[in-house]
Amino acid sequence: MIVLQEGEIPAIAQRGDYAIVAITKHGVEMARKLHGSFSHADLYYMSKFERGDEEARGIQLFEGSVRLLFPALFPAYKGLIIIISLGAVIRMIAPLLQDKKKDPGIVVTDDKGENVISVLSGHLGGANELTREVAAAMGARPIITTASDVQGTIAVDLFGRRFGWEWESADKLTPVSASVVNEERVAVVQESGESGWWLYDTPLPPNIRTYVAVREALAAGPQAALVVTHRLLEPEEQAILDNGVLYRPKVITLGIGCNRGTSAEEIEAVITETLAELKFSVRSVKAVCTIDLKKDEEGLLAVVQKHGWAFVTYTPEQLNSVAIEDPSDTVYKFTGAYGVSEPAAKLHTGAEKLALVKKKSGNVTISVGVASFAQEGRAEANVLQR
Repeated sequence: MIVLQEGEIPAIAQRGDYAIVAITKHGVEMARKLHGSFSHADLYYMSKFERGDEEARGIQLFEGSVRLLFPALFPAYKGLIIIISLGAVIRMIAPLLQDKKKDPGIVVTDDKGENVISVLSGHLGGANELTREVAAAMGARPIITTASDVQGTIAVDLFGRRFGWEWESADKLTPVSASVVNEERVAVVQESGESGWWLYDTPLPPNIRTYVAVREALAAGPQAALVVTHRLLEPEEQAILDNGVLYRPKVITLGIGCNRGTSAEEIEAVITETLAELKFSVRSVKAVCTIDLKKDEEGLLAVVQKHGWAFVTYTPEQLNSVAIEDPSDTVYKFTGAYGVSEPAAKLHTGAEKLALVKKKSGNVTISVGVASFAQEGRAEANVLQR
């Protein structure tokens, strides 16, 4: 049992991604039922409602003020499902709040289980989605108040998140979100990345227009912008970000060949230099691809692990199945493939033409491809996600 005391952060046994907390007789009853359908959640309730099966079910009992439990739960879980009055929850968690990029999603349910309310970190923390799941499990009414969800428009802080898009800076998230929900003129500029970002069955709101290039959008004079590109913007394009958010889609594939024992530092230096020459963002890199002979190459492994990129290897037969511009008998002699970096980049992106066919620099050969998403088929490969 957890004994809560002032000035001490209690030890908890965190097993799931979410925590359910209850402190009343009816709340505990609901929490136990909800716990049965949420296998990825841990349940906490007051010891005076002990049933005798808690240890077998992995339920954690506590005694003392529940307020003292939250400092342990906040950093441990993605989301908290709290069956306590909304006002009390707000007072208890207020001292723990940092910002929406760090706080867990907070969902509050009333003691009768009639309403499930998304309270905190609705988008980034996943509270809105969790609210819908809890409400469905309980047969309750989900209450979500974020403007973009209510109005059925773009959630700026979640835009492209399911595709892995990253924003360059969070500075303009709030003002751009305000422009979206206040129905100001908003440009969505998409030069690369997945196209299925609109989540509703209805047409785009009339205040939102799409463009294929930054210059085209600038000429239209929008009041706000969401820009999706792997490119580094030119100085004359920067004005689009005066009230804009820049998103980096994961579209760049680096085909790499290297001599055995090449250091991670040399490989990364070539990558950095090459992307700068192409005016591409490193944030848009998705994968590093090579021949399967290099699947244990320490330098390559260190680089992909550092950046969290996928590491994809192909057999010589797969590499030789791709038409390339610069086949090499010397490379074939040592690897069984007529090329490594160029065909690897083509296989992974599905592109016929690469942004960079091949560049040799010291011990490293690099090719760069950009996925167009014009086709979905990809050659099979051995993929190691780092």
